[in-house]
Formats: sequence, structure tokens, C-alpha cells
Amino acid sequence: MKRKDCFALVLTSLAALTLPFGPAAAQPEAPQTATAELSALEMRSQQIVAVINGNLAPEAVFTDAFLAQVPAAQFEAISQQVTTQFGAALAVESVDPPIGTQAALAIRMERAIARGSIAIDPGSDNRIAGLLLQNFDPVGDSLAGIEADLAALPGSVSAWFGPLDGGTPLISIAPDRLMALGSTFKLYVLAALAEEVAAGKRAWSDVAVLDSKSFPSGQMQDWPQGAPVTLHTLASMMISISDNTATDQLMRLLGRDKVLALLRRTGHAAPALNDPFMTTREMFLLKGGDPARLEAYRSGDAAKRRALLAGVEQNPASLDQIQRVFLGGPTAIDVEWLARAEDLVKLLASLRKTGSTQALGIMAINPSASPAIREKWAYVGYKGGSEPGVLNFTWLLTDKAGRDHALVLSWNNAEAALDQSAFELLGQRILALPRD
Repeated sequence: MKRKDCFALVLTSLAALTLPFGPAAAQPEAPQTATAELSALEMRSQQIVAVINGNLAPEAVFTDAFLAQVPAAQFEAISQQVTTQFGAALAVESVDPPIGTQAALAIRMERAIARGSIAIDPGSDNRIAGLLLQNFDPVGDSLAGIEADLAALPGSVSAWFGPLDGGTPLISIAPDRLMALGSTFKLYVLAALAEEVAAGKRAWSDVAVLDSKSFPSGQMQDWPQGAPVTLHTLASMMISISDNTATDQLMRLLGRDKVLALLRRTGHAAPALNDPFMTTREMFLLKGGDPARLEAYRSGDAAKRRALLAGVEQNPASLDQIQRVFLGGPTAIDVEWLARAEDLVKLLASLRKTGSTQALGIMAINPSASPAIREKWAYVGYKGGSEPGVLNFTWLLTDKAGRDHALVLSWNNAEAALDQSAFELLGQRILALPRD
């Protein structure tokens, strides 16, 4: 559904190829060698400023191996996203003394300091062989500026950021607007499982047997049928890499009506619109299969929709058919899992109330936040979702004083694909704002 990962959210950053420190890089160097490498690193770092601003072609700076991984057009597109949010790159803030041919790098931008690392290849005229800018520390950023950038996005946007204990939200943009979620619906499955464990009906160590397959994203669709898997492993795969087969296996175990009942208990505004609560496979087969059946599903009541789902396995669409549908742009984004930002905030509060350390640990496996942002919070848990025309990012956060917060960002556009990197940067800007 997504370019790389259906129903998955991967933290994107400015550049994408890093080189590990090899054994030779760890050896002490002669002062002249170290000085020469620092000089080359400083020169190439200055050129990164020009490349980010579009004043120098990537081909003039990067190695062929780097450009094979990150083509010039891709680098330029990501640079455009970054400069749109943080302003132009102004200057190199610092290049720390090198370890071999690699060094820490900081670049000052108009509204942030970008931090990461750079590596050069002496065998390629000291061209840049590795670059990773993953932390963007806002400088002079503000909630008002972020809200303005959110409001300027095409399509429908909903956002909520504030404390879970009923305090005044810091950001509240159409929090009662019903939005398509993508894979963020899997938080409801996690919460239903955590409730059953808390009630003593199941244990995280219980073993299930794989007996069904969905479509990617994920890995478990490639695992052998009949494989024994603990519930904790299924939940971890479902949340951390958005594994659709793991999700559907848990839903078969719990029952879709149990998950739907949890929507009602947690105060969801329109649970009837999620009845029946689809599996990922059902959603793929609906959207990738017979167009007449899809239209009938869109217009039908709950009973009609349940009857239609019962027939989706008759002449099911292939993976190739499904991929062609989703590569064509947004497809029936109202045939989805739907919720308001306020509903997701209530769900996170319910998860906290359940007190499941395992569920919270699972949400923290892939926090979708840079190391610098994670330093600002005592806990960061996350689940996101995407398909063409649909993005949702949902964080559960605990500050250093022990107060819980939620950040929910949703963006829908039935007419056009969305700029995921730009939207993700908005989330990172919110998370990186100074804490009182």
C-alpha cells in the first residue's frame, strides 16, 4: 500500500547511506593523516550545505556507490522537504575530529540544527560515501508555526497534542474529525489483547499456531503455516513492523467483535462505521478485487458489509492485482478503519489504565523518533499507518516528570498521494519542542 511498506511507518531522514566504523578506522593515526582527513571532511561538509540548498549537484559531491543507493533526484526531493520545514541550510556548525574517515556533523539551518554523521572515501577523491542527518533540533520553532504548516496541507488534517489527564491540549486541529487510520487501527487489537491478559483469560506466553496469511507489509506471510508463535511475538510484529499476518492471526484469536466492543468501551464516536471490524486481508481483497463488491460495501449497512466480507475469498485478488490498485493512488479511503484524534487519545488513556508493561514495551520497540527526541521523554511509544491518501502517526509519551501525553496526527486526501516525509517532519518538530 505504501511505496515500500504497506501499513508501516519508517522514520525517514535527510540521507540514507551510512558506513560502519571498520577495524582500520579504530586505529590511532599519525597527526598529519588525521589533520588531512579533517580538512577533507570539513570541505565536503561545506559542500553539503550547497547541495541541500540546490546550489550544487549531488553528483559533484557523493560517490557513485552512494548515488546508487540514494539517486540525485531522491536526494534533491528530500532536501526540498527539509528546507521547506526548517529553512535553508546556512552553515556547518561543527565537524568533530574524525575517527578514520568519518566524523560527527552539525549543520545550522534557518529554523533547526541538523545533526548526524558524514564519511568520505579517500579512494574516490574524498567524495562523500556516507551521510546521515537524523536529528533536527528546532531553533526558534513554535506551536503556532507548526499549526500553520499543518493547516496548509491539502486535504483533511486532524491533530491533537496534550496531556492525557484532561489538561488543555497544546495543539487541537479538528480533533473530532473522523479520519482513515491505516495500520494505526492495530492499537485497538493490542489493547483488546492486553485487556484479555489483564483479565487472566490469556497470557503473553500463550502459543498460537499460524493458520492464515495476509499480504505485506510484514514478514510472517512468508513463515511456514503451522509455526508456533507466542502472543507476545505476534503483538510485537504487529506493532513494530506493522506485520499484517500477525495482526490477522490475533484478530482471529480474539474475534473481531471483541475488538469492536473495545472501540465502544473506550468512547469511540462512531463504532458502527467500523462494523464489521475488518482484517487486513479483507481490506486488501475488497479494494483489490471486484469493483462492484467494493461499491456495495461502501453503501451497505453493517449486515450487508458482513455478508460481503464472507465472500471476499471467492476468486481472491492476487498480490500483483492488489499492488496495481494501490500504486494507482488513493482507493476508497472511506473503506478503512476510522477514528477521530479524540478517539485515539481515549484509547491511549485506556492502554495506560490497563497497566500492561508488555503492551507499552511493544509500542516502544519502534518509537519513530530520533535519539535526540527520545532523550527529551521518559517513554516514547508509537504506531502509525499509511496507504495512498492516508497517513496517521500516534505517539504515547511520558515526560520526565511522569505525566503522560499523546500526539495524534492524521492526514487524508482522497484525490492525491501524500508527502509522508513532510508530514513526519511535522511530528518530529512537535516532539522536539522544548519541555518546561
